[in-house]
Amino acid sequence: MHNSEVLLRELEFQTALSGGPGGQHVNKTETKVILIWDFQKSQVFSEPQKGLIEKRLTSRINSEGLFKLSVSKTRSQHQNKKIAISNLEDLLKKALQKRKKRIKTKPSRSAKLKRLQKKKRHSEKKVNRKKPKI
Repeated sequence: MHNSEVLLRELEFQTALSGGPGGQHVNKTETKVILIWDFQKSQVFSEPQKGLIEKRLTSRINSEGLFKLSVSKTRSQHQNKKIAISNLEDLLKKALQKRKKRIKTKPSRSAKLKRLQKKKRHSEKKVNRKKPKI
């Protein structure tokens, strides 16, 4: 699908202090990994693919046009980096996947009858709750 080695060279990583388990050591080490990628300057994807990425992953793209993804699942910076790369590849795979076109269908005759019968039963149940008129 795409060249992973070239993509890895385009990525930039930052580290930060991470919360979570780790005791006092968590305050000294930067285990959180922030993956930053300027996808518009990418040489891996074509212009139509970049458009799809921008359209489908807008929530992860900041105002400067940079794709950001942060991971702080584990205490290890290296493991978090691997997780960030695999998450990016999964997101790109889903974003570039061709979507099936929806085929319009009409409900079957039996489905219509079931719906009407259900409405009738519900209506009768409500009517039976009322006080009788004298």
